[in-house]
Amino acid sequence: MRPRAIRLAGTLLAVLMALTVGVPAAAQSARRPPHAGGGAAGPPVHAEQGLLRSTVARMSLEELVGQLFTTHVYGAHAQDTSRAADNQAKYGVSTPAEVVRKYHLGGVIYFAWSGNTQDPAQIRGLSTSLQDVAGAQPSRVPLHVAIDQETGIVARMLEPATVFPGAMALGATRDADLAARVFAITARELDAVGVTMNFAPVLDVNTNPQNPVIGVRSFGEEPGLVGGLGTATMAALQAGGVSATIKHFPGHGDTDVDSHYGLPSVEYDRETLMNVHVAPFAQAINAGADAVMTAHMIVRAVDPDLPATLSRRVLTGLLREELGFDGLIVTDALEMGALANFWDSAEIAVMALQAGADVLLMPADMDLAYRGVLDAVRSGQISRRRIEESVMRILRAKYARGLFHNPYPEHPLDVVGSPAHQAVAVEAGERATTLVANDAGLLPLDAAEVASVLVTGWGAATTATLGSLVAAHGPEVTVRETGANPRQETIAGVLAEAQRHDVVVVATMSAAFAPAVGQRQLVEALHAADTPVVVIAVRNPYDIASFPQVDTYLATYSWRPVSLRGAVAVVFGAVAPTGRLPVTIPTADFTGVLYPFGHGLGF
Repeated sequence: MRPRAIRLAGTLLAVLMALTVGVPAAAQSARRPPHAGGGAAGPPVHAEQGLLRSTVARMSLEELVGQLFTTHVYGAHAQDTSRAADNQAKYGVSTPAEVVRKYHLGGVIYFAWSGNTQDPAQIRGLSTSLQDVAGAQPSRVPLHVAIDQETGIVARMLEPATVFPGAMALGATRDADLAARVFAITARELDAVGVTMNFAPVLDVNTNPQNPVIGVRSFGEEPGLVGGLGTATMAALQAGGVSATIKHFPGHGDTDVDSHYGLPSVEYDRETLMNVHVAPFAQAINAGADAVMTAHMIVRAVDPDLPATLSRRVLTGLLREELGFDGLIVTDALEMGALANFWDSAEIAVMALQAGADVLLMPADMDLAYRGVLDAVRSGQISRRRIEESVMRILRAKYARGLFHNPYPEHPLDVVGSPAHQAVAVEAGERATTLVANDAGLLPLDAAEVASVLVTGWGAATTATLGSLVAAHGPEVTVRETGANPRQETIAGVLAEAQRHDVVVVATMSAAFAPAVGQRQLVEALHAADTPVVVIAVRNPYDIASFPQVDTYLATYSWRPVSLRGAVAVVFGAVAPTGRLPVTIPTADFTGVLYPFGHGLGF
């Protein structure tokens, strides 16, 4: 079977899979593409092909180049002048509408500065007004409105929207049906506020416990688990009318440098690259993923000289030719240090296009990047035909998700944060909670026998939330937040307070392998005292490697309230623990295994 036929068959398989793994019916009907099959992997059929080609043919060079760029804007609606100074400083114009018009943008991306991401009505109004601006342009091409709504610790749209536990939490459930329901709901709520493209799911295989940038954003360390859940969530997003973007190709899971600040490099051989890190991407690509986001990292087995985002060997050779992907290649943010520390915005944009990228995301200097691409075409460094190829892919993806048919929200606003959606989030938080250690049999706590609890550890909001959740089970609660690296005097004060309570609950956050030792010392000191201690890791599950002697330890994979709620429900026996580790927890010196992949206790 030829690659195109494989991709088309995969797209149909993905939609069928989404329909069989619990995607809500309403999500299935959102912004249905006008043609059967969906997906950006194969070309549209006759009428659509003619529409898209005629659109490209009448676009000016400036409009074509503008379609390649996606960037953020400042303001709560298209004509908002309240952030004029910020827009002026970055783009030289005052309003979001003027930014779209100046660069003929193909897409915008939402962050907290896009008004108020906790106000669904405002976000919906911004989306609608920006689509109005795009529709009034000569090309009349709708925008892709994008967001990083990965779930878990990376979620731009917050409460009252439904904020779910993240990918590693879903990995702990081992349930593709639940993962699909989570992302189907995410698609439905994104559609309701006018978001058309989600930069998710993360398909990085987190094989490095010291990874500073992926960690719990990954479904786990095993390619089959990541590929299965990643493909299910991708299909659910796209069945809900939202383009999915699998990231970060060819796999950011074994890095030890954060690409926001530096340039990571991975040394493993090609067999490891393909069988571990690329395998989940290949699975999702064959199932019809609309888009792939690149990683700003050097993969020495393919190109020892250039980061993947700028490497023709990676994007064209590996992704396009070897894996047969003909959808959108989206760069990670071009303003990140991994690239911006070495090249200017024009050089980065031109190199990314030459490598094979289609969508240029968030250059540090938008003016320089935009002019750089225009100059490269006018000088013959990049052909107009090459630009048109990428624009055709961009338009094809927009058509496949129904944006030419209707770029506006289809779901009513009241679906956002609905009780039915919140119930699925609660289910996910409870089922993800992993009881890693219960050596003394302390759990579940009997609320009738626990009169008072001290809640301490990392995070003012986290400890306050844990305190209120514990209090709801009956005990009197005292909260003492200690920060990421408590000093000895803080630890001494917590120890004195602990003596006045029946149980201590300690929240830790990325305490394993950290140069700051305060969290480790806090836990060790409390463990050595008389009061029973329950440790809850609220991000990476590896924390126990720094204090392996603790008797009672749970992993939540997130500090989001719904994850903390699941942990407290397990602590008091309201639900039984069912989560299983999606990663191996090594010893602190990495010479052995403390807890294996798949470990998880019940009671």
